[in-house]
Amino acid sequence: MNIEKLYTQWSEDNYFDESTRNELLALKGDDGEIRERFYTELAFGTAGIRGVLGAGTNRMNIYVVRRVSYGIAQLLKNKGEAACKAGVVIAYDSRNMSVEFAKEAAAQYAGNGIKVYLHEDVAPVPILSYSVRYLKTAAGVMVTASHNPKEYNGYKAYGDDGAQLSVEDSNEVLATIEKITDYTTLPVYDFNVLKESGMIEMVGKEIYDSYTETIKKLIADPETLKETAGKLKLVYTPVHGAGAAFVPSLLKDLGFTELKCVEPQMIHDGNFPTVPVPNPEDKGVYTLAIGIAEKEQANLILASDPDADRTGVAVRDKNGEYVLLTGNQIGILLLNYILKGKKRSGALKGNEFVVSTIVSTRMTADVCKAYDISYKDVLTGFKYIGEQITLREEQGNEKYLFAFEESYGYLMGSHARDKDAVSACMAVAETAAYYGSRGMTLLDALDEIYQEFGYWAESQKSFNFKGEAGAGKMKALMADFREKKETIMPEGTVIKFTDYKEGPSVTGLPVSDVLYYNMGDSWLCIRPSGTEPKVKLYFGAKGNNMIDATNKMNDLREIMIKMIEG
Repeated sequence: MNIEKLYTQWSEDNYFDESTRNELLALKGDDGEIRERFYTELAFGTAGIRGVLGAGTNRMNIYVVRRVSYGIAQLLKNKGEAACKAGVVIAYDSRNMSVEFAKEAAAQYAGNGIKVYLHEDVAPVPILSYSVRYLKTAAGVMVTASHNPKEYNGYKAYGDDGAQLSVEDSNEVLATIEKITDYTTLPVYDFNVLKESGMIEMVGKEIYDSYTETIKKLIADPETLKETAGKLKLVYTPVHGAGAAFVPSLLKDLGFTELKCVEPQMIHDGNFPTVPVPNPEDKGVYTLAIGIAEKEQANLILASDPDADRTGVAVRDKNGEYVLLTGNQIGILLLNYILKGKKRSGALKGNEFVVSTIVSTRMTADVCKAYDISYKDVLTGFKYIGEQITLREEQGNEKYLFAFEESYGYLMGSHARDKDAVSACMAVAETAAYYGSRGMTLLDALDEIYQEFGYWAESQKSFNFKGEAGAGKMKALMADFREKKETIMPEGTVIKFTDYKEGPSVTGLPVSDVLYYNMGDSWLCIRPSGTEPKVKLYFGAKGNNMIDATNKMNDLREIMIKMIEG
């Protein structure tokens, strides 16, 4: 890319708005920052795009949104008139610039002759996925950067099944947008004019009501819930995000009368002023919630991230302290409760299946085996989970039951094809209420599960590689591990080494830049993030008790950290 030429064009051409030009002109002379903004385009893949807000080709702004929307519009036009008439539905979360990006995307689609349904207010990811299926659109767009820091925003693209865009379709979009090197060649359309013409239609309440009624049907044991819900004391925070309008009303409708919300965090605010980062994996998210929970002597704290696709849980232990559960622990608790409830009510038929990812806890397969139901491993990302649900349901001989991934994502029903924090909060609350009626906390329930299926400890470690130099270091690191294969561990330790770049003929899964080390009662996985400049390491180990399992896992973790950090 000709960085100097791009910078000059973006900072001087009147095609770009005054704010963009001024932002870039203020950088004149700062060659490093200019290069960082223009040395590449934001990467577009099956999860869409995500990046830091700002001016430049390597930043999130209306021009990058325009380019990607144009690419997807051409994809839909290539699919034919029916796809264009079916249209695209667009939703957005509470992040800075989300509304502006959603309107820009809507204008680009409508200007290209594609019908647009735009959500009238902030909405969660699962409602966008549900909307695609409810409206029977050809595609969907969610403007969000999920749990990333406030400086970020992003754009997730969905296919006609409500799952993230397929590899084939995303490759076609990428081929189109890669040809657009001069952003000033992209057409500009007027949102208000297209809205008045009827090409852009606002949607909301009808879909929200239908979604809510649909997920209420996912309650595992409705009769028991009627008796137990009112006895559970719980606190909820949407972390300034999309869950605010959905989770509290749903829980109260189901009888959770002892619910307290973190009021300062019920306000939509893309600056997320009350938390270090808007990520339910981060302990700092729970500071205000814990204060309320301690005052109310609450048993449970629930949290959802800004786009309400990830769910965090904290539980009060016997000492009155609030313990943050891991994504794997939440997943196993929900899976075990759902299976027990359905077996108790006679609803478990034996043709059900569960999906999780290769970097999530290995306990899932053992739990499924005990209930004689099918389990399927997929690559990291809910896109692959969504694909598996659609594939197996279309074959007609299996019924989808539950899916989760270790990064706090859960889906109970087939109403959507992406993570759903709204229904997950409902399910966690139901599970906690059930165990509470037995005088148990979710920590007690976990211990019961460990005693039955074995003690597993898992963790994750990320290494940041920012900027142009960082991208090169990430590639070099993966290449080094790939070359060394199983020899990175002590001789005889690795039972099986798997390189997922070898593809389906070897792994049974799509080609992916992932390395996996199976060591019997322990495992290790290495992969670069698809949305952030990070290499992620995942560790798991089984032991005679939780201390033994944790020690084994930490030993493995320390070996890898020393190897990377030196």
